[in-house]
Amino acid sequence: MPKKAVKKPVKTVKKTAKSAKKDVKKKDAYGAAQITVLEGLSPVRKRPGMYIGNTAATGLHHLIWEAVDNGIDEAMAGHADTVSITLLPEGKVSVSDNGRGIPVEKHKVSKKSALETVMTTLHAGGKFGDGGYKVSGGLHGVGVSVVNALSIWMRTEVKRDGKLWAQEYKIGKAQGKVKAIGKAKDTGTTQIWQPDDSIFTVTEFDWQTIVDHTRQQAYLTKGIKLNCYDERDPKNKKSHKFYFEGGIASYIRHLNNGHDVKQEKVFYVNKNKDEIVVEVAFQYTSDFRENVYAFANNIANPEGGSHMVGFRTALTRVLNKYARKNNFLKEKDQNLTAEDVREGLTAIVSVKLPEPQFEGQTKAKLGNVEVRPAVESIFATALEIFLDENPRDAKDMLGKCLLAAQARMAARSARETVLRKGALEGLTLPGKLSDCSSRDPKECELYIVEGDSAGGSAKQGRDRRFQAILPLRGKILNVERARLDKMLANNEVKNLIIAMGTNIGEQFNIESLRYDRVVIMTDADVDGAHIRTLLLTLFYRYFPELVREGHVYIAQPPLYSFKKGKEVTWVFNDEELEKLKKQHGIIDDDLVPEEVEESDEGEEVQTKKGAPKVNIQRYKGLGEMNPGQLWETTMDPATRLMKQVTIEEAAKADQTFEILMGAEVAPRKKFIQTHAKSVKNLDI
Repeated sequence: MPKKAVKKPVKTVKKTAKSAKKDVKKKDAYGAAQITVLEGLSPVRKRPGMYIGNTAATGLHHLIWEAVDNGIDEAMAGHADTVSITLLPEGKVSVSDNGRGIPVEKHKVSKKSALETVMTTLHAGGKFGDGGYKVSGGLHGVGVSVVNALSIWMRTEVKRDGKLWAQEYKIGKAQGKVKAIGKAKDTGTTQIWQPDDSIFTVTEFDWQTIVDHTRQQAYLTKGIKLNCYDERDPKNKKSHKFYFEGGIASYIRHLNNGHDVKQEKVFYVNKNKDEIVVEVAFQYTSDFRENVYAFANNIANPEGGSHMVGFRTALTRVLNKYARKNNFLKEKDQNLTAEDVREGLTAIVSVKLPEPQFEGQTKAKLGNVEVRPAVESIFATALEIFLDENPRDAKDMLGKCLLAAQARMAARSARETVLRKGALEGLTLPGKLSDCSSRDPKECELYIVEGDSAGGSAKQGRDRRFQAILPLRGKILNVERARLDKMLANNEVKNLIIAMGTNIGEQFNIESLRYDRVVIMTDADVDGAHIRTLLLTLFYRYFPELVREGHVYIAQPPLYSFKKGKEVTWVFNDEELEKLKKQHGIIDDDLVPEEVEESDEGEEVQTKKGAPKVNIQRYKGLGEMNPGQLWETTMDPATRLMKQVTIEEAAKADQTFEILMGAEVAPRKKFIQTHAKSVKNLDI
């Protein structure tokens, strides 16, 4: 997409929200003149997914993030130091800040109050033109009006000019003019709204999701106070308050909590160059993977961008320079690769700039070319000083990198032997793979099936034209505790990698993916759940691009068949079963277990005389279904249910995988004890 011209900012972002607020000058005017109108609000309700991602839980919580971002923008501009989120009864939520307050005077273009213009007009706000915000996370300025459009009711309260102003809205339309309803000593904005249940499929806010997001934002804007309150149940009120003076350096310590760290002191730098603020923190651990998170104006960039390129280039160059200077590398042609210096690295790269340009609507990748040299220069200079001033940490860091280099060389021959001839040249596909006839990856799907029995049913029941089956023998290797060379020695992992065709590691190429959908299909018991978790760990750690781009799915076979006469209903969870039983007036004492056998046609027939008219069968294994049933319930695109695997919060997902699949027992034991009560119908 074409890049916008970068406007020269007037003022650099202050280091902390608290100190910045004190230094604000009168010249930082923020009134109706700074509100720019671009277009109307009507498209939002027609296509809400374009603005908030979806109308499920992610989109519902996105409303809160949009309102919170406005408060954080005020803090980054030096006008606020506190933002609070409060969950209220009846599905309402409140977000308030102690910033300047949205202007209330008449706007010269809209001829309405500036507050009403901001709340009811798309692309109206202080993030367009000059004088409103120099740095903003809500780049497009659509946030608060989108929240209003997707709420059945909303109220805005503004403390400004010594008065308390208010206006109410219904489905995005003002219900009267902005009025002064009282006096106010300080300044700020409070947004209260109730999401529209005719738009959202989920209307209940998740407390933990809000707490996790708020904690992250507090780390990214050091010196700001972010508070969360849950007042939905008067008898069970909750609260969390976050304030981190250490910023992302504190975030690194949080992410590495429980890990074996290889450097005692966390590296940290916060400087600006050419009006771009660069903040970087990192620490090495003994892990085999990297955990690097990129942010631009507090917006997560899971696909990186120019700031990540600058960081990685400087890291590899500086560590090689130091290693050669201090005889860690003795051979002239020996160098640490980018892969070597990233193993075990936990890092955060955060930049703040006037006009960020993201690639795609999801803001997943930063595109500003001027950011790379700024990050590279600031980080390289600071890292050289850090290594010279902390020789013990430098030695531990280089020791980790050199160990990774040795492992890389050991894995190279195995990778080339296994993958280059198999996946890249297509000479040999796994013998157990029952491939599909189509060669168009966009329509093909690969089912990863547990065991030969289920694999046999799946092979017979599938549509051979576009569905491929790969049965697994037993449980695959736990890749959380293994390097690449050990992974490639495991036949089940090796077969899966070759079947997908993408290769792995630095040779990974998503363009070579042979199947658009990779579907995990395991039994509905403890072993099946374990295998599914091992596979998800493999995809998350070594094929994150497949997850991010929506290629990984989990099949949802039914748990029960509910038969009444000749009518069969497939039931996918216990809640559905209980509803069905109530609809038919059934109590458990009325049920007689059904005895079944397979006829020549593969259909189930009743053999027990005098059995009740309603029969319920519990399916624990896919192998218990005949091919026709497996196709009808789980594999037929017209009738099946599948869950698409997504990563909502990378850092949270990373910690969960580390707890569940890592080497440390204590954190896993604590996790199980904490969540044991929430587990339903555990099969043992």
